[in-house]
Amino acid sequence: MKSQDIRKAYLNFFESKGHLIVPSAPIVLKDDPTLMFNNSGMAQFKEYFLGNGTPKSPRIADTQKCLRVSGKHNDLEDVGFDTYHHTMFEMLGNWSFGDYFKKEALAWAWEFLTEVLKLDKDRLYVSVFEGNPAENVPFDQEAFDIWKQYVSEDRIILGNKKDNFWEMGDQGPCGPCSEIHIDLRTEAERNAVSGRDLVNADHPQVVEIWNNVFMEFNRKADGSLEKLPAQHVDTGMGFERLCMAMQNVTSNYDTDVFTPLIAKVEEITGLKYTSNDAMTSRDLSIQEEQNKTNIAIRVIVDHVRAVAFAIADGQLPSNTGAGYVIRRILRRAIRYGFTFLGTKEPFINKLVEVLANQMGEFFPEIKSQQQLVTNVIREEEASFLRTLEQGLQLLDKVVAETSGKEVSGEKVFELYDTFGFPKDLTALILKEKGYSFNETEFETELQKQKARSRAASEVTTDDWKVLIDGNVETFVGYDQTENNVKITRIRKVDSKKDGVLYQIVLNATPFYPEGGGQVGDKGTLVSANETIEIIDTKKENNLILHFAKQLPENIEAGFVAKVNTDLRTSTSKNHSATHLMHLALRNILGTHVEQKGSLVNPNYLRFDFSHFSKVSNEELRQVEASVNQQIEAQLQLVEHRNIPIKEALDKGAMALFGEKYGDNVRMIEFGESKELCGGIHVKNTADIWHFKIVSEGAVAAGIRRVEAITGDAVKDFYTSQENTLAEIKEVLKNPQDVLKSVASLQDDNAKLKKQLEQLVKEKIEGLKNTLVTDFQEINGIQFLAKQVDLSMSSTKDLAQAIGTSKPNAFVFLASVEDNVPNIHCYISKGLVAEKGLNAGNVIRELGKLIDGNGGGQPFFASGKGKNMNGIAAALEKAVEFIK
Repeated sequence: MKSQDIRKAYLNFFESKGHLIVPSAPIVLKDDPTLMFNNSGMAQFKEYFLGNGTPKSPRIADTQKCLRVSGKHNDLEDVGFDTYHHTMFEMLGNWSFGDYFKKEALAWAWEFLTEVLKLDKDRLYVSVFEGNPAENVPFDQEAFDIWKQYVSEDRIILGNKKDNFWEMGDQGPCGPCSEIHIDLRTEAERNAVSGRDLVNADHPQVVEIWNNVFMEFNRKADGSLEKLPAQHVDTGMGFERLCMAMQNVTSNYDTDVFTPLIAKVEEITGLKYTSNDAMTSRDLSIQEEQNKTNIAIRVIVDHVRAVAFAIADGQLPSNTGAGYVIRRILRRAIRYGFTFLGTKEPFINKLVEVLANQMGEFFPEIKSQQQLVTNVIREEEASFLRTLEQGLQLLDKVVAETSGKEVSGEKVFELYDTFGFPKDLTALILKEKGYSFNETEFETELQKQKARSRAASEVTTDDWKVLIDGNVETFVGYDQTENNVKITRIRKVDSKKDGVLYQIVLNATPFYPEGGGQVGDKGTLVSANETIEIIDTKKENNLILHFAKQLPENIEAGFVAKVNTDLRTSTSKNHSATHLMHLALRNILGTHVEQKGSLVNPNYLRFDFSHFSKVSNEELRQVEASVNQQIEAQLQLVEHRNIPIKEALDKGAMALFGEKYGDNVRMIEFGESKELCGGIHVKNTADIWHFKIVSEGAVAAGIRRVEAITGDAVKDFYTSQENTLAEIKEVLKNPQDVLKSVASLQDDNAKLKKQLEQLVKEKIEGLKNTLVTDFQEINGIQFLAKQVDLSMSSTKDLAQAIGTSKPNAFVFLASVEDNVPNIHCYISKGLVAEKGLNAGNVIRELGKLIDGNGGGQPFFASGKGKNMNGIAAALEKAVEFIK
């Protein structure tokens, strides 16, 4: 069966068992602050397991795009070295929310594998939880008895907590699980060693394909377990591994999930991928080289899937958060191509077309966003290849400054941490040069960084204290900014970053939680005796969380929840203006424009969108004018709440890629602007007052960013501009024509600059002729150390000019510019080669005397510092380098 047929067979089977088939959620999570990416099939259903929402159906099935870069078995640095772990993968899942349990889940799993797919029963093993007396969790007798109906007892394996007890996190729903493993080895191998002994032993052909999790418990903050009020089933089957089993191959990469991508890499590079089974050469060196090629190709075809789907879902590569993870994955792929496949030009972007053709039918986002994904990856490739080139130059410099044959591990870590230069690439290049590096020092620095990162993100969360049972929490903020409320639950959260905060949940809150680019509301909770400040509002697992630095003394009292209306009003103006600008951009630049991200807060709005070139000043003026025309038209807000998504789309509403929409949605209309949106808006566009773009620029290839302001911020902007103009006029003695006066000043300045440059050249030439006579010959070296009265750049020019005028010259010059001392060293290239002198070392050493530092190349280097009094000592000490 082809992979597409296997996917369809699974979904059709569970649809026949009464399951509602739902689409995959985006791979990038935008409404769960505890996760960057959808890392499992159950992530989009967390709120149901926690009891904070009601699913569309008690039975659901899907295939979920997942992304994992750390955790059990698949740290990013290991992906590609084996044949069955991935960064991005599909998880086939069937779910029961308080409906069926172990009996049905295990029976259907067995039926699907053995009767629908007709997998060999003699190759299958199952596992059940052996129990944990320390946590008062018994052996899973029920699952064991169910499996005895289908397999002999010698095929039922008892698993420990690590392998057969699943937990959502340190706290929350959890329970025993029962896995199904398949043995894909040859008959001879299976006769020699029982597959039972290889289960959970990381054997590449004895792998887990299906995990049935039975959520029975809730893990509390103190580690204890309590029974959940309802029992749930959460299953996950690795799609790629299932394809491996069905297509009679021993590697995921030999399935048709990956072979089209591998074929494209072979076509581009001219190199061949060879499966492990096909490697027949007895020459170990040939096998070793082929294995390096294989690993590189596996890395690339795995990573391009993760990166492409993340970008299609709205996550661009960047230097922070989820964007940094995506950039890191892509750079790892680029680096493997660069090092092992000889690819010095961007090529990974060419795989996107293959991926889109292969998976676009089931995941339409990869097809519709194909051009954008291709452009972003191409630009990232070009950028990182330039970084690799810079890294090679930096590495050459590090080698030149190293005495002996071992490079400092700290220096290698600096290359890795600051410039993204991979450790293994550094090791490879150093080996070619006859060098190595201190790995212990590198690991020490790496562990320090990880410790800093862990400390910064360390969070301790208490259990919820529930005051009012049941799903009673509602949002009333579209209609009210003030409401009488009761607290339904509270918990304390202690983090290194924010300190101790309290999360408060209200029964009927007017506070808007952060989402859709809009920041969360701030405000107060007021009772008869006290006022509690709410500093932020967020949403997690369908609960609206109000953050406070302190709890009310009486948490059971009644409160009035009051939103800060000044902040809310300013935010709503910016949010509505974002919609108007989106329409204007599409009308003026073209319908290819799509929103790719936004930030809406009280001070300004930020809007990222797809567009292939810089937006011209004239186009920006047209966009501004269009938005302000819509403001002046006094367009009334038309709000459609809780309407079917199909009806909204039929009305012309825009849906954004990467957003998760329910069956019913909220639609916002201002004239021709129609968007699906959950945010807060003005009642009439006239409330915005005015719209002003303050900046436009690139975010990534094919992605532009506009920042703009509205309302009072525009008034402040124009007031500031007016004040600045008045100050300029005053400085210019109040000319009638300010522009003409400024242009005249620029012309005068340009003329004076040319005259000054000529005078400086003449001064440098005069000093050069004077200083030539001050050279001293020491040990066959022409030595000069002087302080001169020049700017830093002119001193640098003089050092080079005077140095090249003498053979075997060692020139050390110092000067002061704006009370900042600077030093420069020129050493003839012959002395660098013959005597091992290094200008960079000279500057670093003598720079300490002026409380500064610097660097450069072995024949020329510069530096600056803070202590002018140290210049004399530096000039005196320079001679020691040649004595």
